[in-house]
Amino acid sequence: MATFATKFIAACALATWASATFSMSNQCLASSGPTVTPVLELYTSEGCSSCPPADKWASAFKGKNVVVQAFHVGYWDYIGWVDRFAAPAHTARQNEVAGRNRLRSIYTPQVVVNGRDLPQWRGAEQRISGQKESAQLRIEVKQLATDQFEALVTPVNPAAPVPAWAAYWTVTEHGHNSKVKAGENAGEFLKHDFVVRQYTQAGEYRSADATPKKLGFRSIAATPGHERQVNLVVFDPSSGKTLQALSLQCTG
Repeated sequence: MATFATKFIAACALATWASATFSMSNQCLASSGPTVTPVLELYTSEGCSSCPPADKWASAFKGKNVVVQAFHVGYWDYIGWVDRFAAPAHTARQNEVAGRNRLRSIYTPQVVVNGRDLPQWRGAEQRISGQKESAQLRIEVKQLATDQFEALVTPVNPAAPVPAWAAYWTVTEHGHNSKVKAGENAGEFLKHDFVVRQYTQAGEYRSADATPKKLGFRSIAATPGHERQVNLVVFDPSSGKTLQALSLQCTG
């Protein structure tokens, strides 16, 4: 008969083995390249009749080297349909973007590329995905556990580090849809990709040295049946310009 001590040691060994199994079989990591990965932000709403074409347009970037984020906003909810993907933080971010672009108001659908308002977004796919600006920062992101991630942000040229940068994380998901029953899109069946399910600011960093910065992130649980991307965007806090970005898609 096994003693309590034997059972305890066996349980600990099993837990250690399970942890090691996760790290070996489900390790998920990615590194940014020598050029800046473009960041496309779409501000949209299920209560906006002109938004579905923009949603469909954004979906065409699946599989391309572009970090796409569809921020749903709720300021059209009063028309009669509440957008379940909207969050006040998304509207707050859109207001920040409007301020940097000196816009008088916010609107939907709005497309923002690398921090700049892009009213003429139709037909701009190649121009967006084909950008080749040299990166000043390198990002490495790895998955530590199912919903725990860590990033390392490092200057490409230690002799000339970026004096100031800020960052934020998002979790985006594909394959969501809604049968709209009221408002401007009443009767429509809407399909969404790159839906922002979590937006978390990661701070602002002012540094004159080349010391790598480590950023931790705990995500919400993945929604079953929907591909999930964990994104980190590093940008200039003054202009909003993208300095580097990375999207990580993990299966575990």
